Amino acid sequence: MEIYKFGGASLKDAASVQNAANIIRQSGFKVVVVCSAMGKITNALEALHHQYFNHLPWGKEWLEIESFHAQMLADLYANMPEALPAAQDELVQWQSRLHRFLSVPRSATYDFVYDQIVSVGELLSSVIFSRFLNNMGIANTWLDIREHILTDTNYRYAKLNWEISQRRLELAFSEIDTQIVITQGFLGATTMGHTTTLGREGSDFTAAALAYMLDAKQVTVWKDVDGVYNADPKCYDKPQKLDQISYNEAIELAFFGAQVIHPKTIKPLQNKNIPLFVRSFLDTELQGTTIHDIKGHLELPPIFIHKKEQVLISIQPNDFSFIVEENLSKIFATFAQNGIRTNLMQNAAISFSACFDYRAEKLDKLLDDLRANFIVKYNLGLELITIRHYTQAAMDEMTIGRNVYLTQRSRHTVRFVLK
Repeated sequence: MEIYKFGGASLKDAASVQNAANIIRQSGFKVVVVCSAMGKITNALEALHHQYFNHLPWGKEWLEIESFHAQMLADLYANMPEALPAAQDELVQWQSRLHRFLSVPRSATYDFVYDQIVSVGELLSSVIFSRFLNNMGIANTWLDIREHILTDTNYRYAKLNWEISQRRLELAFSEIDTQIVITQGFLGATTMGHTTTLGREGSDFTAAALAYMLDAKQVTVWKDVDGVYNADPKCYDKPQKLDQISYNEAIELAFFGAQVIHPKTIKPLQNKNIPLFVRSFLDTELQGTTIHDIKGHLELPPIFIHKKEQVLISIQPNDFSFIVEENLSKIFATFAQNGIRTNLMQNAAISFSACFDYRAEKLDKLLDDLRANFIVKYNLGLELITIRHYTQAAMDEMTIGRNVYLTQRSRHTVRFVLK
């Protein structure tokens, strides 16, 4: 068994979906296909959530989502119009469930509502893909992953119950008689049946979790790039593709914010020595990048990771005492209570600094809570740049002519918060 994961770019239009279908047709072995939401639908659903949660009109956002999927079906079934009505009926049924949710008074919990709305992207994607494959003669079974992946109630960042999830999955797969299984990434459910999500870009993690629990031979993530690069090809003129990297290197890159893989993806694979392949869905002949166990030293070029829209906050005790364990425990507790995940932290004798993603709905509350015990200053609109395997030339390239607010350096990694 192998696990395939198709991201939004791999399913962005009818041509991409047909290409993904051809990749599956040519696989020749049992494949579990993990689908992300199509194209930019997750962004559209997040916009819908924002409007709905804030009691704002959401008709425009709804129409965008509805129109995208309707056009997708029209394009997919252009050459088999007899199959289109049934596919449209199925799509309407799923969209109606979301519409009913939006038509009743909302919960007061932002993250809970987010998960109930945004999760629909993966469900619609997998339903459309599964039916299309069957209509092409590629027999498959559609699996609602929420019935098998059990999580806690930490909405938007849910944690898996591995033991129960594995038992459920093993039972489900013992009853499936098709070579192809289509399911959703990013999703799980609580014991009460409420949908949860595993963190943005969590479909990669779903693929890794399924590989671990089902003892898959390997995982392939199909992307619109032909592997892992040392820099974002959209931002750099001459990025270098990395033919292979170790599990540990991949974990470091993911931890620092590399977008090619989800931070939690690698560890389950490493624990069972399951290789991860990052390959191009545009050209399946290309080698891609292999993430696996590597013994010894592997020479790598400088690797650049950018995180934009960062907040840098500086915290001092009101009485100008030292930053010691008691103060740090209060600071960390306040961050945790407000759902803030730090990307970088650093402390000096009388101050503590942290860098994190800007989220307007959480920043004001965090500042109010911290100011009860501390003097707080902050800067917005910053960028966090991480360079793995840095050289002086690489550091100069990133910092010359820019205002550097904070620098952090270790043996293999240097990080800059700058503007």
